[in-house]
Amino acid sequence: MGSEYSDDKAGQTSALALKILVAGGFGVGKTTLVGSVSEIRPLRTEEQLSQAGRTVDDTGGVDRKTTTTVAMDFGRITIRSGLSLYLFGTPGQDRFWFLWDELSLGALGAVVLADTRRLEDCFPAVDYFEHRHIPFVVAVNCFAGSRAYGAHDVSRALDLDRGTPVVLCDARDRDSGKEVLVRLVEYAGRMHTARLLDTVG
Repeated sequence: MGSEYSDDKAGQTSALALKILVAGGFGVGKTTLVGSVSEIRPLRTEEQLSQAGRTVDDTGGVDRKTTTTVAMDFGRITIRSGLSLYLFGTPGQDRFWFLWDELSLGALGAVVLADTRRLEDCFPAVDYFEHRHIPFVVAVNCFAGSRAYGAHDVSRALDLDRGTPVVLCDARDRDSGKEVLVRLVEYAGRMHTARLLDTVG
């Protein structure tokens, strides 16, 4: 489940650290989400978009975007005493997807960020986690000026498996991002418990 346990010398606390991926299409707000919730200065591997890259990166709908993640983003948030999440933001472009297999090793689950202006951009991430049986939630990043859609509409448009949570969020807002992560941990916990019971049943 992507966890680490550590006991202090007095044996009073046991800390649990869970690995979470933040995925989605190009320019959907992954770096923003990791940065807004992280309690440490986030590690970023952003580079300026080059003229050569514009021929392979679809910047439609995100014309003002000037940088892109080329490896990963990393941050950490404490959900409650003894429970921390290590957040790994994945690169969005197809040519960097070879990194996803490495990043997903040991992950408890994933957040798939979606932009309703370009909903089709998160299909590859949804497919990736469904095929690998990695629990995920879809977080709809509500951009200003974009048409509002309900969670049910998004779930149906993405043809999600029954029970996969869809939540509306603002990736810029710490509390909103934290709520997404709490929903993921709860959902992934239920999924892992159900699978464990299936193996011993």
